[in-house]
Amino acid sequence: MGWWQVNADTLAGSRFVLSPLAETFASLKLLYSGVASHPGERGWLDAHLPAYRRLLAADPVAAQLVRSGLGRDWIADFLTPAPRERETFEEEVARVRSASPEAARGHLTVSLRGPLPARLHRDDLPERAADLLTWVWTEAVRPYWARRRRVLEADVVARTAQLGQGGWAAVLDELRPGTRWLGENRFQVNLHAYPPREISGAQLFFVPVTPQRIGWVSWEEPHRYAVVYPCAGVLAGGGSEAVPASLGALLGSARAAVLVLLGSPMSTSQLVAVTGQRLGSVGRHLRVLLDARLVERRRAGRSVLYSRTPAGEVLVKAQSGDDTERS
Repeated sequence: MGWWQVNADTLAGSRFVLSPLAETFASLKLLYSGVASHPGERGWLDAHLPAYRRLLAADPVAAQLVRSGLGRDWIADFLTPAPRERETFEEEVARVRSASPEAARGHLTVSLRGPLPARLHRDDLPERAADLLTWVWTEAVRPYWARRRRVLEADVVARTAQLGQGGWAAVLDELRPGTRWLGENRFQVNLHAYPPREISGAQLFFVPVTPQRIGWVSWEEPHRYAVVYPCAGVLAGGGSEAVPASLGALLGSARAAVLVLLGSPMSTSQLVAVTGQRLGSVGRHLRVLLDARLVERRRAGRSVLYSRTPAGEVLVKAQSGDDTERS
């Protein structure tokens, strides 16, 4: 297993950040695999996979770069610079573009676990990688970024609430497959047999992404380290379940959307982030749904979580079935 030595001050100063480049790289990995985990991802792949495949078919160097850089056990480091706070995509991808050709070839050799293909013995690999990531961002991520950002912000809210309930150990144990707090200042970051790293005194960031099932780690030694992890499934799939038209007519589309999302417990802040509605509007919808006994609330640590009652479940399923019969 791979683990990092993290002292108390480093962990106490760690924080969650959002990264457009990490979201874009996760989307590139999804395009490369072509395998969706829920209907929302399937729709996204159907919309963008054909153009992505045409792009790589026309550029054999880029195609070889993707195959080599997305190694089975290791990602070429220059493709995933550690995020920094409040950077734009353009600022982040500029760091990919500025990587040295020698370093890029060395990183690709590590990810391949073997010799570099002849096609990649060239000096423009960082520029080509940056161009490909820019294409993915422009064509397949930026049009959805406002929505995805709300989902990622909702995940941060959920992790922060978990931190208040169970401390950092609870958060780290559930970030992604392979992460675990081992005790004695040791944070397991993956299941690979890599040497431990001493990161005490560095910046430590936790970075959620929406389309990735496992995540990855990145660093700029010795100052900055990041763990990229998949956001909570209920949020990643959020919005993929359509609001039945008849339910929207009965409750109003905005209130019906809240009720549909509450198939899994969510806080007011999460609902605001996922729906894009204002806090006051979400609060009013929740009060009406509570009065109608369609949702219930319970306290979890410092958070209040809302979820559908049995009556709410019956109503949502009945209206969904009604819409299906009419279609």
